[in-house]
Amino acid sequence: MAKEKQETESKIINETDITTELTVENQGKDLISETKTNLIKEFEREQLKKQLPEIYVGDTVKVGVKITEGNKERVQPYEGVVIAKRHGGLNQTITVRRIFQGIGVERVFMLHSPQVASLKVERRGKVRRAKLFYLRDRVGKATRVKQRFDR
Repeated sequence: MAKEKQETESKIINETDITTELTVENQGKDLISETKTNLIKEFEREQLKKQLPEIYVGDTVKVGVKITEGNKERVQPYEGVVIAKRHGGLNQTITVRRIFQGIGVERVFMLHSPQVASLKVERRGKVRRAKLFYLRDRVGKATRVKQRFDR
């Protein structure tokens, strides 16, 4: 009887030692993952551009895009209507549509990218939707968006 008690007590002690070791290991992993996420968030915060205008869907914007040709770099303007906004934070993107030589051209710009040199809102648009993909099917004057004066 005494031997059985000692064996069960030693098993209980061994099990508690194992569980405490596992919890210590898990806490170490949690600390590492927390520091990684903090580093990532801090890095993303540093990469955000400070001076961005308020952009809404329907606005006509002029985006200055950096273009590198050989060892020269220049800024090329791209003007069009914002038909979509996606994501948030560092990954925020806008889709800009313009008509070039009778053909609709859309480009997606990451707002906080170093390739985007400047961003200017030319005129505000009055729309009632979050995405203006229906403009793809329209031709000529039907693609115009009414101007908004209250923003």
